Amino acid sequence: MKGWGWLALLLGALLGTAWARRSQDLHCGACRALVDELEWEIAQVDPKKTIQMGSFRINPDGSQSVVEVPYARSEAHLTELLEEICDRMKEYGEQIDPSTHRKNYVRVVGRNGESSEQDLQGIRIDSDISGTLKFACESIVEEYEDELIEFFSREADNVKDRLCSKRTDLCDHALHISHDEL
Repeated sequence: MKGWGWLALLLGALLGTAWARRSQDLHCGACRALVDELEWEIAQVDPKKTIQMGSFRINPDGSQSVVEVPYARSEAHLTELLEEICDRMKEYGEQIDPSTHRKNYVRVVGRNGESSEQDLQGIRIDSDISGTLKFACESIVEEYEDELIEFFSREADNVKDRLCSKRTDLCDHALHISHDEL
């Protein structure tokens, strides 16, 4: 009977590791998809569009402390985007990387609502995947809203890596490499 105890312990450890990896794949994929969607939405805004920020109260000298900032990266616009962006996860499917056996999430619906032009072979598309990805996205937005607004309020390079790997630790470096090589 002693041997069965060790076997059960080993099996439990292996299943726990597999579950943790699946969870990390999911949260990493949701973070990367979230970054893609936010970057695309920001790029769609007319760069000339501005919003007034600051205090609308009149100072004693008669002036106002109001400045105009680009709307695309304003806190108001980013907050609005974060409220609805996770609904886009229904446009993603799950793909298993043949070399790492890790899950990647890829957009399967084009931005215009038509089917993506990429080869969809090997990509699993169903409501369970999109629902789970949406839930992971919503969890990330809730937990990291301040970081998301901070990162997207100004232009930056390598946002996926800096936000999803370094700041939030949702992606490990090996997973980051496999996503970028796709």
